[in-house]
Amino acid sequence: MGTAKRNRFNFGLGTVGRDMLYTMVSMYLLFYLTEILDLPDSVMWWMTGAFTILRIFDAVNDPVMGFLVDNTRSRFGKFKPWIVIGGILGGILTILLFLDMGLQGTGYVVSFVIIYLLWDLTYGANDIAYWSMLPSLTVDQKEREKTGAFARICANIGLFVTVVGILPVTNALGGDKKAWLLVTVAIVFLTWAFLCFTVFGVKENKGLQAKTESTSLKEMFRILFKNDQLLFTAISMALFMIGYCTTTAFGVYYFKYAFKNEGMYSVFAAILGVSQLAALIIFPVFSKKFSRKQLYGFSTILVVAGYVIFFFAPRNMMPVGIAGILIFVGQAFIQLLMLMFLTDTVEYGQWKLGHRNESITFSVQPFINKIGGAIANGIVGVTLIISGINSAATPEDVSESGLLTMKLVMLILPLVFILVSYIIYRLKFKIDKELFDKIIAELTERGDIAAEQE
Repeated sequence: MGTAKRNRFNFGLGTVGRDMLYTMVSMYLLFYLTEILDLPDSVMWWMTGAFTILRIFDAVNDPVMGFLVDNTRSRFGKFKPWIVIGGILGGILTILLFLDMGLQGTGYVVSFVIIYLLWDLTYGANDIAYWSMLPSLTVDQKEREKTGAFARICANIGLFVTVVGILPVTNALGGDKKAWLLVTVAIVFLTWAFLCFTVFGVKENKGLQAKTESTSLKEMFRILFKNDQLLFTAISMALFMIGYCTTTAFGVYYFKYAFKNEGMYSVFAAILGVSQLAALIIFPVFSKKFSRKQLYGFSTILVVAGYVIFFFAPRNMMPVGIAGILIFVGQAFIQLLMLMFLTDTVEYGQWKLGHRNESITFSVQPFINKIGGAIANGIVGVTLIISGINSAATPEDVSESGLLTMKLVMLILPLVFILVSYIIYRLKFKIDKELFDKIIAELTERGDIAAEQE
């Protein structure tokens, strides 16, 4: 097996467990607080505020973490040490988030804030180091697409295994706090096991670091704000993630309170998981025939059609399932395309500003995920309270107006964010294949990067 294929395989497998762990926290921690711990509205107001503020605060720290990774010099490179440190500590803190320590009221809120902030910092270190390794493997756009597609496939396997299995498995184990803790511990050990593939199996292309120098804090801010293509990519990605995270965070609530069949959530998730994985598998085929701009336009049309069908769908699995397939097939393409856009801004920044900074550039990704998740969780938390869902003892206790409020926030608001995201991309992003090839040629001529190594 050649270096490229070996890297593709080991890099991708490294994120299976990571995304299982991230899904537990980003999608089910709020559900755990409201449905398993059954926190009262008085505490949930504080928790909703804490979620939003903590994620925004920590997101601001991500560029600093990218700065630290980019300036790391060790015998193991600059990425792997942070992958290991963040993976181990992030796993331990995830367990603490789902561990009921018997605290209540203010004591619980304070302990939760401390643990969650530390989790954000450590997972962010792991995430930035992991994804910023991608552009260090190759400058070949097609190989990047293959590696990125396989990594997204593995990430989505982790995501959907968790989404499909979490409720059936926890319910089979008793559906209580102990069951959720056991599942969390299992996911943490899987995370550590899969990270071993990346840590021990991936080989970086040292030629791409030919003239890498240390970056100062002043230069860090210059990189973030003077790389116009990175900036526009970040804005577009952020708007998309706010919409996407808002919709997915409502999933289990929709099936419990609007669809009135919580068990169908796992079925729905399984359908979407297969659809999204299929989309990622066939992406390289489409990328050979169509440009990235054409693929993004087509994907956006799928997402819009899916949202419209979902909003007007009756309480029937067929139209809801079709809508979900359209949304998440389009979403799979868009997320992979955005990963490629972000990857290409590394060489664009090196070409324009004279510094190669993978980790500072890729710190934008967890920054965006956290901002998107923070705003989405804030939107969801407030909606659950004002719609009456959080205080409802049974699905029948939620009024029709409350359900309509949830559907509007779950489906129409995200659609607006996603459409604005696409418009910004079309107007401002300019790194096509021709410009990228020109950038690589000039960087090679300048001696800023060396030729590909096998």
